[in-house]
Amino acid sequence: MYSATIFPRLSAEEAAAMMFDGATVAFSGFTPAGAAKAVPRALAAQARRYASAGQPISYRVLTSASTGARIVEQRLEFVDMHLSDLPGMVESGFLGKLDYAVIEAVDVVRDGRVYLSTSVGASPNFLRRAEKVIIEVNHYHSSRLVEMHDIGLLPKPPHHASIPLERPLDRFGTPFVAVDPGKIVGIVEVNEPDEMPPYRAVDSISERIAGHIASFLANEMRADRVPADFLPVQAGVGNIVNSVMARLGRCEEIPPFTVYGDVIHDSMIDLMEAERLRGASATSLALSPDALARVYDHMSFFAPRIVLRPQEFSNSPALIRRLGVIAINGIVEMDIWGRTNCTHLYGRHANSAVGTSDDFARNAYLSFLVAPSISRKGRISTVVPMVSHVDHSEHSVQILVTEQGLADLRGLGPQERARSIIENCAHPMYRDYLYSFLRSAPLGHLSPDVPHRFDLHNNLVETGSMLPAGSHF
Repeated sequence: MYSATIFPRLSAEEAAAMMFDGATVAFSGFTPAGAAKAVPRALAAQARRYASAGQPISYRVLTSASTGARIVEQRLEFVDMHLSDLPGMVESGFLGKLDYAVIEAVDVVRDGRVYLSTSVGASPNFLRRAEKVIIEVNHYHSSRLVEMHDIGLLPKPPHHASIPLERPLDRFGTPFVAVDPGKIVGIVEVNEPDEMPPYRAVDSISERIAGHIASFLANEMRADRVPADFLPVQAGVGNIVNSVMARLGRCEEIPPFTVYGDVIHDSMIDLMEAERLRGASATSLALSPDALARVYDHMSFFAPRIVLRPQEFSNSPALIRRLGVIAINGIVEMDIWGRTNCTHLYGRHANSAVGTSDDFARNAYLSFLVAPSISRKGRISTVVPMVSHVDHSEHSVQILVTEQGLADLRGLGPQERARSIIENCAHPMYRDYLYSFLRSAPLGHLSPDVPHRFDLHNNLVETGSMLPAGSHF
């Protein structure tokens, strides 16, 4: 259903032409789900035309879109922040005036009610704070997505009330975002799917990591450290966490459970259909085209089981702690002291954003950070003496997992952490080196061998392998 009758219809090019040089523009989307599509493309094409004519223009953009190459080349300043912080930063004006918001929706009605599509993210905040609004109405998506949305907005401090949510599937908001209709300057109609990349097939490394986590959680239940009816789970995006979710679903000791996180991905749809997942609360329906089609074909089944919320609720530290979430997220590397890097290759190249990861790692009841122990056929070790960039400090990290094993760091001091990580997480081909580094370290509470802490990274840059051929320790 498409209800808007009073707002001007625009082409994407006409919408882009409204945006002036230096404008701040916010785009919807959380992962590619629910991302504005036609207008960003037209805006980029417009910028290229001006540049070709010798009149370069630029925009300040709030978005989750991929811009990695330009970040690495320092042609674009990238502000990486915890996703739970973004809505408040927008509302408080810390990011400056918001000139335009371009938001994907399945419907917008004449009184300004906007019904979002496959994600919520920070779109409610963008809509509230923007001077002017352009709605991309995407006819590809099911109009019944409105049945999944639970939209609320927090007032500015110090007027934050307690969020009335006690269970993951509780609802307390509305299915729409209310916008001053006078701000809506036009509608751009599209009919396009979300550009979700395909999920890779499960591999043996992911299966082994998943097995370690499932066994650990089953043991925590037997020890009465996790309740018999289990706890909500948050799982980030990627092959490993998909495998973990599937393994939890197969584990007979774990009862049907719920998800409270930021993204809903394919494995969660599989578990709902198998009646192993009772429901999921998130801010993004980040599904492959096939999985999304299954949801749309059976909306009467899925709509009561899926709740899509703004990211200031899905990623709220207070709610994560209140619900006792079990969090599982991927990383790039870990060091022997328990710090992890989830964003930067070699400490320089932005591979991803910190995004959700630290919202959950810091506040979850149990937090797992996972990675394969080696990559590039052993030329790179995920376990290093010191990470090349710190996203999660040792004060936030609880449990590290590779296919080699699991290091439970809760209650351990620095030397105990180091031995546990080397023994349980490091690949055997790197353990001798890491133990040698630990033995050579000077005395101290934290005792890194400072001159040699990045030798593995330097070897990789110089020779293409962290352990050059013929190395002996």
